[in-house]
Amino acid sequence: MPPKESQELCVWYRPLTLAQLNALLRQVLRRAEVDRAVIFGVLTKIWQSLFALITVWLIASYFTPELQGYYYTFVNLLALQVFMELGLGIIIIQFASHEWSKLGLDKRGRIVGDPGALSRLVSLGRFALCWYSIAGGILSVGLVLGGYFFFSQLSSYPGISWVGPWLILCLLTAMKLCFLPFWSLLEGCNQVSNVYFYRFINAIVIGVSLCAAIMLRVGLWAAGTAVACELVWSGVFLFWRYRQFFNHFLSQPSGQRISWWSEIWQMQWRIALSWLSGYFIFSLFTPATFYYYGAAAAGQMGMTWSLVSGLSGISSMWVLTKVPRFGVLIAQRKYEALDRLFFRSAAVSFIIACLGAIAIWVITYFLHFYNHPLSLRLLPSLPTGLFLLATVLMQISYPQSAYLRAHKKEPFLTVSVFQGILTALSTLLLGSHFGATGMAVGYLGVIAFFVIPYGTVIWLRRRAEWHNP
Repeated sequence: MPPKESQELCVWYRPLTLAQLNALLRQVLRRAEVDRAVIFGVLTKIWQSLFALITVWLIASYFTPELQGYYYTFVNLLALQVFMELGLGIIIIQFASHEWSKLGLDKRGRIVGDPGALSRLVSLGRFALCWYSIAGGILSVGLVLGGYFFFSQLSSYPGISWVGPWLILCLLTAMKLCFLPFWSLLEGCNQVSNVYFYRFINAIVIGVSLCAAIMLRVGLWAAGTAVACELVWSGVFLFWRYRQFFNHFLSQPSGQRISWWSEIWQMQWRIALSWLSGYFIFSLFTPATFYYYGAAAAGQMGMTWSLVSGLSGISSMWVLTKVPRFGVLIAQRKYEALDRLFFRSAAVSFIIACLGAIAIWVITYFLHFYNHPLSLRLLPSLPTGLFLLATVLMQISYPQSAYLRAHKKEPFLTVSVFQGILTALSTLLLGSHFGATGMAVGYLGVIAFFVIPYGTVIWLRRRAEWHNP
């Protein structure tokens, strides 16, 4: 008979059962703030990153450097839609989440609960649908005319026909804008996991259609093809899954209403300025490079920035998927639970950003070190590293702004506006003299020496003020 010590060791090293492993895995995921929404969100970003790499390879194989520049400039100019949306999407999420704390869904998918909250939610949804319908019409005209003026002023490249693809892409993008209030309402009503499931499938649809279009050598028509497929999937999902949910918004609200002027606008104009600043922060690099250095250099900037922004999208999932829960906890005044959820989510987000930035930079470095053909389509490792470092630092600011905005307020207005102004100035001034490296240095400097210190002070002050009994 083995000694007692051996028996104790046998018990200690006894294999776990399947149920125990499942319970242990659930506990680990719960501590890491990983739920169904995060899983689909991360899978979406991983899939997008995978297809971004595949798209990078396909564009490098099937597009000329000049055509690549036009493609990425198209994508960045389409970001001008923020001038029509004016931050209403995030407003819808915040206001809907506060009303949803008194509502729920029955087995048929219809909204049940407090009649006053339902009436306010319906009034919010009807206003949003009207807003985005008008904005979509204005956007289509503005993008067509603005893009035509921009490209017509620059040198033309033989063999590149951009007018037709740009026209169709603008019209499809305007139609896509009209779908945004549906997703914002669903997120605010805590349908986050289903929305992120839609986005996961949507990422597959976009990626497959875009890659297929590039391989079929349709050139700049590839972007429009992907948007068209995305619109079809959006319509199918909404009709199939939430037909009963949106039936409520077909009729006028029967009671209380949310006032756009006294409630929404007081926060929207602040977020609108923040979002407008966001264009100059995140979407000006490629058009400015196109203007100063031509289509080939813009292609390098656009391809690199797509990888950097993909990293930001993946790491921010841990916070973005929690925003509706932030709103519910704030409405219930459960501030301790709010802080626990926030700090865990923000910590995981920052760690993921650090690991991803290291991986992207190492790959970029070795591509240039071995003179791989793909390195000619990417920025050098120095500006790439600076952009990545700035993105990692922004994972401090993103959670702070999401936390405060969940209170239906926008205290980060000053930070966003000055960040946009300083980034635009540094991009245009430093970029015109020092190229991509100058743009990266300016971007990193604005974030490290202005956004993070000032934003942290605002977050500490407002959190203490708003949670003081």
